[in-house]
Amino acid sequence: MGFTRTMESVANQQKSLKAILTEKKDHRRVLLLYVRDDAQHYTIEQQEALNEEKAGLAERDLDVIVLVASLVMEPDRQFLMHDYKLNPSDDFVGWLIGKDGGVKQTYKKPIAVKDLFDTIDSMPMRKQESKQE
Repeated sequence: MGFTRTMESVANQQKSLKAILTEKKDHRRVLLLYVRDDAQHYTIEQQEALNEEKAGLAERDLDVIVLVASLVMEPDRQFLMHDYKLNPSDDFVGWLIGKDGGVKQTYKKPIAVKDLFDTIDSMPMRKQESKQE
């Protein structure tokens, strides 16, 4: 994919998406992106914007996980539908997941990085982290 550790794909992972998200809980925030195969231009647009802000992603402990519909295993698809209310016919969905594991924001189109960072920076845990930096 050409991105740093902050950009991940679960397509080649041996672990389930649920296990990956559980491991990140309490340590990392996650921007989880789901895109249908015929709408990958959304993912490219989003990744290009995020790639320009690597320092901001690192500062906010934010990992980005990209899911391409045709590469998502059925158990992960069921997990997304049940826990994240995924509608598989959506072209693009993004979920901002806090360190507590909860969904903080859902997006139906690529997110402006400034808006994403503003949302994260307004979270109580992030405000506390900023005071400690």
